[in-house]
Amino acid sequence: MEFEKMPTVPTADEILDRSFRRAAKKMKEKTNKERANEEFVRAVGAAVHDRLVYIIRGFPEFDKLPPFYRELADILYGIEKIKMSLGAVGWAAKHTKMIGNQLAVQSRKAADTLIVRKRAVARLASMVHQIDKDLHFLNEVRNVLRHLPNVEDAFTIVIAGYPNVGKSSFIKRVSSAAPEVAAYPFTTKGIIIGHRDLPRERIQFVDTPGILDRPAEERNQIERQALSAMMNVADVVLFILDPSEHCGYPMKVQLHLRDEVKGMVNVPMIVVANKSDIMAAEGYMTMSTQSGDGVEAVLAEILVHKPEPAERKRRVAVDIRTPLRLEPEDPDMDDDADSDEKVKKPKKKRLHRKPRTTRAGMTPELI
Repeated sequence: MEFEKMPTVPTADEILDRSFRRAAKKMKEKTNKERANEEFVRAVGAAVHDRLVYIIRGFPEFDKLPPFYRELADILYGIEKIKMSLGAVGWAAKHTKMIGNQLAVQSRKAADTLIVRKRAVARLASMVHQIDKDLHFLNEVRNVLRHLPNVEDAFTIVIAGYPNVGKSSFIKRVSSAAPEVAAYPFTTKGIIIGHRDLPRERIQFVDTPGILDRPAEERNQIERQALSAMMNVADVVLFILDPSEHCGYPMKVQLHLRDEVKGMVNVPMIVVANKSDIMAAEGYMTMSTQSGDGVEAVLAEILVHKPEPAERKRRVAVDIRTPLRLEPEDPDMDDDADSDEKVKKPKKKRLHRKPRTTRAGMTPELI
């Protein structure tokens, strides 16, 4: 995943401290005091520039990200806001190097290079501190995005439904994920990925937070993450109902949400009634994630929609020692049935190699 490679974004003071230490090492290499101050100014500008460019390159190109990750980043922080902060860092990188070079040239011509050096330090520090808020924001973005789950390119089942209907309990039974399971709404605070290994491949389950039945503009950040997951990564949507209504939502509103979700996706949706140990629902496939009854049947129904893995083409190893097979020659279509003579093709002249001549001072036996 692209976010895992994002480096830590330092603060303005950390960037300046590191740049000053780097410039001080460059300064010690100069024996001439005037040249040393000039080199310090130039080195500070270059060090700040390099560090800021490193921060920018550490972030991925959001427009080229898969839709799932792009929408999550937009939901969590706003891609435009992230781009604006990266643009501010780019502005500072450009101008710190430019000003560092300009003041270094001034230092060469100045009567007192120490004054120019102090002026350069103040200007460069001021520019870096202007983007300190952007640096803090980008580091917060980095810390959150790098911990997003890794969605693989595999058959994906998204588990959806109202809060506390048993989504996390189901995924805990059928996959490798171990989400937090508790008897209160919104237990799942983000998207959790679980995997199940089949004989020839691997499938993944996406455990989403509960989606409340209300207009899209009123849904919170966690609910929008669930919608993003369903629309972008789902091959099958498993919608779980709670006919016992112990989840706190009546069946009427649960069914309304089911119809709304069905209209949002273009993939198969399986509707299952959970908590059959408390109350059975007619007309639906039932299961109990508490006792485990019916869970395997639901999993089997999900796998009905899974396409067969593509057969790999076997490559036949060719032994270079075996002789090449000659293709049969095509029959001559120009032969005349009434003619007994065949047209003979001219033979190619064989080129004879000239004998090697003896070198000067060498007998034929030595050649």
